[in-house]
Amino acid sequence: MNRFLYNASIRLLSPGLMAWMGLRARRAGGHWEVMSGTRFGYYKNSPTLHHPIWVHAVSLGETRAAQPFIQALLDQGNQVLLTHMTATGRAAGARMFAEAIANNQLAQQWMPYDFPGSARRFLEHYQPAIAVLIEREIWPNIIAAAHRASIPVMLASARFSDNSLRQSLRAGRVMREAYGTLQAVYAQSWQDAQRLEQAGAPAVRVSGNFKFDVSVPADQVERGHAFAAALQRKVITIASTREGEDELFIQAISKHLRRANAQSNELDREVLFFLIPRHPQRFDEVAGLLAKAGLPFVRRSELSGNSSTTSSSVRRCNEAAVLLGDSLGEMPHYYATSQVAIVAGSFMPLGGQNLIEACAIGTPVIVGPYTKNFEQAVVDAIDEGAALRGSNPDTALQLALHLLNDPQRLNKMSEAGAHWVQKHTGAVARVVAGLNELKAERGDA
Repeated sequence: MNRFLYNASIRLLSPGLMAWMGLRARRAGGHWEVMSGTRFGYYKNSPTLHHPIWVHAVSLGETRAAQPFIQALLDQGNQVLLTHMTATGRAAGARMFAEAIANNQLAQQWMPYDFPGSARRFLEHYQPAIAVLIEREIWPNIIAAAHRASIPVMLASARFSDNSLRQSLRAGRVMREAYGTLQAVYAQSWQDAQRLEQAGAPAVRVSGNFKFDVSVPADQVERGHAFAAALQRKVITIASTREGEDELFIQAISKHLRRANAQSNELDREVLFFLIPRHPQRFDEVAGLLAKAGLPFVRRSELSGNSSTTSSSVRRCNEAAVLLGDSLGEMPHYYATSQVAIVAGSFMPLGGQNLIEACAIGTPVIVGPYTKNFEQAVVDAIDEGAALRGSNPDTALQLALHLLNDPQRLNKMSEAGAHWVQKHTGAVARVVAGLNELKAERGDA
């Protein structure tokens, strides 16, 4: 497929794509502005940034991954234009970079749809010095428009699966040209680099994964540890559950509590389960599932503000079997409170979620069988002794309960996780150095 056929296809399919985006927005909640002018490259106000570094982080996961990289750019004094496709990604970026936004050092905008006119208008309006696409966001018209405008485009912390390679090769010339036009590509692993080169990307370097450079908020970790001490119960966090997984974990929790009660085991007094849905629009739905299952639970939003250690908060948690994590931006707090973290999104064929943050905090991790989005990281963490794999939610919960009774193994996994993360840091520094080389070549240094 060449770009003419690509453009004809997206124009033909655009009504269906817009309808799909609208449906997704209604399900997810938040302000998506699916049909707003900015999605098509029309802007009412003049840009507040002057030749910024443009960073595209499509959704929540990429925005979190890009946080240390963007912060490094800001610390260098760069202005940053941060774009997204999803409302959750944009909301996370607003929280992470509130100070930079207030100081007019960073601005957020929707990524325009990949129509030729939208791409051209977006680039003419913002005139970025360099574009940085995070992980796997390749849009042929936007990359072509940047090339015509002499704007270097980087792909950073890139991951590229076998399936992505097959799709790219099937698309033909339009994707080969897009990858071939990139001026710098930094892959997460050698495997990603090899596949990217097969897709047409030139001179791919291996930088590592931005997620290893995660900056864990010390205040959240301290609050988590204080909360754990106040509870005087062990905590198993089930993090980032997706639709279909919550029911399975609720069933598994109920099963283990019933079994313990039948054996006169006070599991319900010894262990508190944190259940944290991935998407905020599902908080109420999961609360309904917990109520239907008859599990006593408390919502994080019902506890006292930022402090979970007040006597009333601790009392309410000690009366519950489950804490429903219906808050945003507190995952480090949840992990720091826990003795074990089950990282979900991996117990159904959804690709998995990031386990690196939990390991960085020193929390032993259990994942499910479906981890293609983070496969290399998962395999490495298991090899290092920082993580285990469970075949299903019931097995994962059983593994977690066994670990609670083996403090020596818990300590070894905790140390292994922290060491594993530490030895893989440096991706941000390598990519920032490459970006500075591009700036120097353009005379912007």
